[in-house]
Amino acid sequence: MAEVRPLRAWRYNRELGVNIESLTSPLFDVVSEKQRQALYKNPLNSIHLSVPLGPEAPLHAADTLAQWKEDGTILQDALPGMYVYFQYFRMHGSAKEFCRKGLICNIRAYDWEDNVILRHENTIPKSVNDRIELLEKTLLHVSPTHGLYTDPTFELEAYMDDAITQPIYETEDYQGVRDVLAVIHDAKIISKIIANLKSKTIILADGHHRYESSLALKHRMQKKGPYIGNEAWNFHMMFLSNTESDDLRILPTHRVIKNLPDFTEEKVLSKIAPFFTIKHVEDPESIDEVIMGKPWTFGLLFKENAYKIKLLPEAFLDFHWPFPLPCFLAPVFAPFFLGERMTFP
Repeated sequence: MAEVRPLRAWRYNRELGVNIESLTSPLFDVVSEKQRQALYKNPLNSIHLSVPLGPEAPLHAADTLAQWKEDGTILQDALPGMYVYFQYFRMHGSAKEFCRKGLICNIRAYDWEDNVILRHENTIPKSVNDRIELLEKTLLHVSPTHGLYTDPTFELEAYMDDAITQPIYETEDYQGVRDVLAVIHDAKIISKIIANLKSKTIILADGHHRYESSLALKHRMQKKGPYIGNEAWNFHMMFLSNTESDDLRILPTHRVIKNLPDFTEEKVLSKIAPFFTIKHVEDPESIDEVIMGKPWTFGLLFKENAYKIKLLPEAFLDFHWPFPLPCFLAPVFAPFFLGERMTFP
C-alpha cells in the first residue's frame, strides 16, 4: 500500500557539518520567538529555509536556497539512500534513556481518501497556505513529517542498528536530546525496506500542515499536465518509526494562554466548574506527578495557583461545538539535512 523510495539529500558540506548544532533548528511550529531571534543571527542556519523572514518570505527562502547550492554551503549526496535517524531522550522523573528509531525517505503523497496515510487531526487553513507557498517556491522539504507503521517482527530495526554504527552526524540539543543520523546506500537492503513497507498503512503522527502542502502542490501540478506519476512533486519526505517499539512515547500537549481581555482565574474556574472536578494543588511543581497516567485529567496553572481538573464523563455529552481530533505531541527532532524530493525510475 505505501510506496516509499530513497532520496538524495541536500546536506551541509563537511566543513560546515562539524558545527551542525549551530546550523539546525527546531520544527517551524514549535520554535519559540526567543529561539528564532537567536537562530536568525546565523545566516547559514536552516531556519532561513523553514521559517524565512520578510514580507516575501517564501521568495527569500528560495533565493537563500539557490545561493547555498551555488556557493557549496549545501551539497547533494551522490547516491540515493534511506536515512536512519535515532533520537535518544529521557522522560521527566526517569533515569532510563529511550531511543526513537526510524527511517527518513520519500513516500508517495497519497490523498486522504486513499486510506494509505491516515490523519488524526484537522488543520488550520492559514498555516497550510503558508506551507504551500513555501514548498512551491523552494521545491524542498526542509524537515520530514513523522509517520508510524506497524511491524511486530522489527525487520527494519536490524538494518537501522547496523547503519547507525557509522553516523554522519551526532549532536545534542538544548533539551538534552541526543540526535544521530546515518544513511543506508546498499541497494539490496533498500529493496528489502521498500518491500517491507509496501504492505503498511501509515499513521501521520506529526506534520499535517506540511503533508497537506505536498498534496496541494501535487494537485496543482497534475492540473498543469502531462501527468505520469513519477514526477518529484508526487512524493513527500517522511520519518517513519515502528508503533511496536517500547520506546515510542506520546506526551501531553502544553498550551499557554495570555493577553486575553478580562481574563481572570475566578472566571475560568467558574466557567469550567460544570464540566470538571477541580482540586487545588499545593505545590505547582508536582503537577506532572499529580496528573500523570490519569485519564481525562489536566493541570491548570495560574500565576499563583495550580489545579488538577478532571473532565466529568457525563459532561462530554453536553459539549456541542465541533472538536478537533486528538493530537500527538512527540519529542521534537531537528532537521539534520535538507532533502529534495527526487524522481527515481
